[in-house]
Amino acid sequence: MNNQELPIIRAPQTNAFSCIDLFCGSGGLSAGFEKAGMSVILAYDNWDVAIQTYNQNNKGHIAKNLDLIELSNTKHEELKNIKRIKPFIIAGGPPCQDFSSAGKRNGNGKRGNLTPLFAKIVAHIKPMWFVMENVNTIKSVGEQQLSKAKEILQDAGYGITISVLCASQFGIPQYRKRLFMIGRLNGKDNELLEHLNQQKKQQKNVRQYFKEINIPLKLKHYYRHPRSYARRGVFSVEELSPTIRGVNRPIPPSWPGHNGDTTRNMKEVRQLTSEERAIIQTYPSSYNFLGNKAEVEQQIGNSVPPQLAEAVARAIINFEKRTLIDY
Repeated sequence: MNNQELPIIRAPQTNAFSCIDLFCGSGGLSAGFEKAGMSVILAYDNWDVAIQTYNQNNKGHIAKNLDLIELSNTKHEELKNIKRIKPFIIAGGPPCQDFSSAGKRNGNGKRGNLTPLFAKIVAHIKPMWFVMENVNTIKSVGEQQLSKAKEILQDAGYGITISVLCASQFGIPQYRKRLFMIGRLNGKDNELLEHLNQQKKQQKNVRQYFKEINIPLKLKHYYRHPRSYARRGVFSVEELSPTIRGVNRPIPPSWPGHNGDTTRNMKEVRQLTSEERAIIQTYPSSYNFLGNKAEVEQQIGNSVPPQLAEAVARAIINFEKRTLIDY
């Protein structure tokens, strides 16, 4: 996209906790940060349908379509705009396909290089805080890129906290592990760990979570397509959901069953709906995803669960206020 097509947006001064969301996708991280009390003033991604979803649900700020590789040029007008805004925090989840179990897992692709690029953008802008989210496997298959990003950020003066957070420990009915690298300018390493731990909540299974938010759940068992038939495919709502992925396939006629399946009566089993998957990701039921079915499922699966993002944002806010709140 041509630089001239990107309007310059000035940051409002009404909230000290201003945030810019890089690689925003459909808006899960932004939604959580907003709920925690931060003000997301700009967001970027280069997937058009995700941008449309983001702006459909977040009318107070504008997500822009931009390939962030362009920001490796420090003279890029949009990078100058971000620097003028002086955000309190830059957050984002660089695309993780090159590090994930669903991707090539070599960490050397174009997407893998976006992790150090994120660090370079932060080092150039120098916000008070940054938050980077990625799959847990980046520690192994993406170790080189993660180490490079960490080195860039430490050289820029950030004290860094790296923690693998499991969504289920924050009241989310899903077993989903994600690595968060969080830094404060002129801070100390691992200084946020105590505040992150303060945000943990009682674990809930799928049924308990739907009951808590007063949404009817009309099934007891559901199908989640396994990566191979050596793995189970049928799960109960009385347990945590496995990780919500970017695909959602129906039960194949050839499904042989698995000893770990929670029922053998396939007549009472179906795949989760897109709406149910989004709710398990802790999106509000009113959140409207745009695009065809495959695009919607991918947006949902790629998202940072809003409730997990909210916990991270609250930890930062509480650190700034030097107040530990016991939930």
